[in-house]
Amino acid sequence: MSKGLTDIPGIKVGHASDFEGLTGCTAILCEAGAVAGADVRGSASGTEEFEVMNPLHVADRVHGVTLAGGSAFGLEAASGVRRFLAEKGAGFAFGGARIPIVPGAILFDLGIGKATARPNREMGEAAAAAATDAAVKEGALGAGTGATVGKILGMKHAMKSGVGSATVWLDGELAGIRVSALAAVNALGDIRDPENGRLVAGARRSPDGMDLADSVRLLKRGRSPGSPGSNTTLVVLATNARLNKVGAAKLAQLGSLGVARTIQPVWTMSDGDVVIALSLGAGAAPLDPLGVAAAEAVSRAILRAVRMAPTLGGVPGLAG
Repeated sequence: MSKGLTDIPGIKVGHASDFEGLTGCTAILCEAGAVAGADVRGSASGTEEFEVMNPLHVADRVHGVTLAGGSAFGLEAASGVRRFLAEKGAGFAFGGARIPIVPGAILFDLGIGKATARPNREMGEAAAAAATDAAVKEGALGAGTGATVGKILGMKHAMKSGVGSATVWLDGELAGIRVSALAAVNALGDIRDPENGRLVAGARRSPDGMDLADSVRLLKRGRSPGSPGSNTTLVVLATNARLNKVGAAKLAQLGSLGVARTIQPVWTMSDGDVVIALSLGAGAAPLDPLGVAAAEAVSRAILRAVRMAPTLGGVPGLAG
C-alpha cells in the first residue's frame, strides 16, 4: 500500500496545524541530503532559499523543505525546521556547527479562519519534530489546513482542500524506481480529473449548493479572478532515482504538467504555483519516464488533496 511521499527512502513528513486559526505548515525532511531542483510557474510565489536549487549554485543538496500557510509571514516556519535539523546534526559541517539547507514556500490562506494566525518558527519546529517515514497524513492539516479551491466567485462559493500525496511505480526495465508527490492545493481554479475530464471540486454556483460553476468558462466570460497573490499550489516531488541538479530541475518542470492537467485555470496572475523535486538514492532511470511518472503522481496527489479534505471553517469539503 502506498505511503505517499514517504515511499521514497530517506524522506520524512510531518505536519503542524492550527485548527482555530486555520493555518499550518508541513516539514519534508531528507536529513542525509537530497539533490534538489525547482520550477516556479505561478505569478505570485512566495519562497526562500530557492536559489540554492539553481544548478549554478554551489550547494549540492538540501536537507529539508518547508511548506506553510500564512502568506509571507509563513516563511518564518522554515527557520524552525532548520533549527530542528541542526540540533539533529543534519546539514553542512562548518566550525563544529551544522548548517541545514531548507528551502521554503508559502500559500495564502488569510481569507479563511483568522488572518492574524500565522505559522512561525515554533510551528515549523513542531512539524519537523512530528516528521516520520510512516504513511503521509492527508486532508486539511499542515500547510493545507486553510487551503481552498475554486475562488473565482469568492470564498463563499469555494470548496475546502488540503494536502494529498501519491506514488507512481515504474516497471519493466525500470522496476524498483518510483516517483512520489505531495501537494498542498490552494488554487484559484477548479480541480478536474484528467482521466475522465470531470470537475471534482471548485467554485460552486451557489453558496448553499454543490453544483460547480466551471471557473474556466467564467473566466472566458470576463469574470475577474480576484486579488493577485491570494492562491498557490505547492508541490514536492521525490524519487529514488539518481539525478544531478539539472535533472532535478527538469523533473520539477515535467511534474508541473500534472498541475496543469488537474487545476483549471492554472498558473494565473493570482496563483504562485511551485514544484520542488528531490532526488535520493542511486537508482538509474532516464528523465523522460521519470517525468511521465512525476506528472501522474502530481495529478493523483492534487485529487487526493480535495477528496480527503473535510468541511472546515464553513467551507464544504468532499470528505464531509
